[in-house]
Amino acid sequence: MTIRKMANTCFALACIFSLALLGSCSNDNADDNLVNDQYLLIPDNHFEQLLIDQGIDTDGTLNGQMLREDAEKVERLDINLNSHFGDIEDLTGVEGFVNITFLSAIGQNLQEIDLSSNTKLDTLYLQNNNLKTIDLSKNTRLILVNVLQNEVNTVSGLEQATRLKFLNLSYNYFEGFSITNESLEHLLISNNLLTSFSSSGAPNLKSILLTTNQLGSVDLSSNPSLETLVISDNSLEGIHLADNPNLQYFYASSNMMTQLDVSQNPALIDLRVDRNPNLSCIKIKSGQEIPTVTLSEYQKLNEDCE
Repeated sequence: MTIRKMANTCFALACIFSLALLGSCSNDNADDNLVNDQYLLIPDNHFEQLLIDQGIDTDGTLNGQMLREDAEKVERLDINLNSHFGDIEDLTGVEGFVNITFLSAIGQNLQEIDLSSNTKLDTLYLQNNNLKTIDLSKNTRLILVNVLQNEVNTVSGLEQATRLKFLNLSYNYFEGFSITNESLEHLLISNNLLTSFSSSGAPNLKSILLTTNQLGSVDLSSNPSLETLVISDNSLEGIHLADNPNLQYFYASSNMMTQLDVSQNPALIDLRVDRNPNLSCIKIKSGQEIPTVTLSEYQKLNEDCE
């Protein structure tokens, strides 16, 4: 064979090989597109088994995927029940449930979750997982969020949730927290590591629960609608309540307060300030009656605490 013929032969073989390779890549891409267009990947067997058990994954086979159209039919996704195999660790595939308004995944083993595609969510329960951060910036329709007892120290996007009413962040790892949300009415953030807290951006708050943190002071002057404040077991040395005329329930036991004035809180019906060793006198207004009062034996209510 001449050199020219050998070269031509090699060129032809190279072309054939290239075409075959392109064909193979084309088939791979077609398969990938098929998964993206028709199927959702569900890599967590426990998650998929629950979807099968609930009749959502209609092929009924534990194969790491489900029809996208099955997911799109679902409006409420409740995966609290234990699967046959154990806790769910990965919710990959939840992005295909684009029409859910309700998601509950309580008591699983989730360390992260992507809810950016679930833009219709209004109710979210994620208690008792191992989540550390949560991004809710795409979930603007949220009304209720409960992430009690995780490892969360950061939650972003709350200012975008213009319908939010209830937020529970208790039993997590927040060291500082500031909220900007004018629709929020109830905030629970007890049993964290808080040394700083700001609610000035949430003027319509009606209840704030801050029990068991490390707060030395709080400013509630921007919360005139506040009805319930629970701030027991902190390090408060004092608190100003004159800007909270609607306050009905004030619990501040086990702090370090030296003085307290509730004379500007005519709606107060339950006052608990026992176990403040340096607080002996609580100032009230003449004729003010508080139906339920919990004090230590060395404390008293008086119109004059000078």
